[in-house]
Amino acid sequence: MRALPAAARSCIGGAVLAAVVCAAPAVRLGPGAPWADAAALAALHAGCETARHRPLPGIRLPAGTGPFLTALPVLLAGAFLLPPPLAALTAVPGALLAPAEEPARTARRIWHAAGLALACWAAARLFAAAGAGPLTAPRFPWVLLPALAAAALFCAVLAALDGAVRVTAEGQPPRTAWRGLLRGSLGPHLVHGPAGLMAAVLWRSAYGPAAALLVLPPMYLSCWAFAQYHQERAAHRATVRALVQAVDIKDRYTRGHGERVGRASALIARELGLPEERTEALRIAGILHDVGKLGVPTRLLRKDGPLTPEERRLIELHPEYGHEIVRGIGFLGEAREAILHHHERLDGRGYPYGLQGAQIPECARVVAVADAFDAMTSTRSYRRARPVPVAVAELRKCAGKQFDPRMVRALAAALERHGWRPDPVMPADPAPEPPRGAGGPPPGPQLPAPGARHGGTGTPRGRHAAPRGGRTRHHSGRSGDA
Repeated sequence: MRALPAAARSCIGGAVLAAVVCAAPAVRLGPGAPWADAAALAALHAGCETARHRPLPGIRLPAGTGPFLTALPVLLAGAFLLPPPLAALTAVPGALLAPAEEPARTARRIWHAAGLALACWAAARLFAAAGAGPLTAPRFPWVLLPALAAAALFCAVLAALDGAVRVTAEGQPPRTAWRGLLRGSLGPHLVHGPAGLMAAVLWRSAYGPAAALLVLPPMYLSCWAFAQYHQERAAHRATVRALVQAVDIKDRYTRGHGERVGRASALIARELGLPEERTEALRIAGILHDVGKLGVPTRLLRKDGPLTPEERRLIELHPEYGHEIVRGIGFLGEAREAILHHHERLDGRGYPYGLQGAQIPECARVVAVADAFDAMTSTRSYRRARPVPVAVAELRKCAGKQFDPRMVRALAAALERHGWRPDPVMPADPAPEPPRGAGGPPPGPQLPAPGARHGGTGTPRGRHAAPRGGRTRHHSGRSGDA
């Protein structure tokens, strides 16, 4: 405890004091109180908390998930069956016996016990105030509403306490400490609320408390499936991150370009009203659109002078290389088409296949606009960026010939509504990088216009429009505007 900041010790002490105040009235309940039920539920909860097995070893799940969810129906059953002071007490033994990580293992256990006690007390109070508890003879379906409300309050109390300890112990800003805590854990709590109610009903049924144990195996299986889902999502993110890092290492001129194109693609998708699944696919497509650069010789990507026609032809193969790289990654879906076709043009002068108009997949038309927008609004070591209004004006000028006007309008509307703040990109200069925490954005305006690049105009039309046997020119010089 001494290693914790004073604010964190005060926060933990306040939570413990509040939990003691809430549980203290239990001593006045007398022998007629359901002490046996409270002891049995406390022992059952302690068994769930101290279980060493997890739904899937090594998985770090979002807030409010994990092995605790297996025990959640037990705590909620206690909130539905017991008076609030006894409901608070049922959570304490298991929380104090549960495994805890260093540092401050004891403080973590005390905090966990106090938080669960307060959450159980609040849920029981709400359930009783709604006229539904302590549960004796359930009145379906009306009892479901108080049960769900109690589960939501249980979640809210834990989220509030978790945010408080993030502020006091970890020093997080209050604006970010509570962000996502309630949203990330409310769903699982609402799902397990009816499970706790079912356990309480079975506890009071003719079959006795042993029947309530039948609720736990399905809950464990649901937690295991939830962990499987998050492991798969984590693997997807790791795959994308590894590919992006490989591209950034190889082509230092466009470091961070993929992430920004992904953000711009998501802005367009949301403005178009596309479903969240397609929005996420387009975001990933924007991030990975240049993954084919891994197949392009590094000397071409880092060449300072103008490219020869043969060198341009080699670089123009990068969409096909990218499609080959990601072809076997099933979760990318339509993002693979965007990677292959993001340099096609509406007038048919693009590459690699010279598709026209509606022949170009919608996802590729989205990424093409996002790609050109970031190329114009990003500062490189060899030229300044264009202001956002100038870049949007150039996109509108090229709409109908190079870009889909619908996508251009969507990006312009999204930028007007949300703005655009590109993340600082490390300079592409081979000079040593500044230490962490040093540096920052380059001096001067952050969105000035790019100059011509070794014979190109610096605009989307100048970079792509010069015909060459039905093809377009991918670069005027370096690869930075790809």
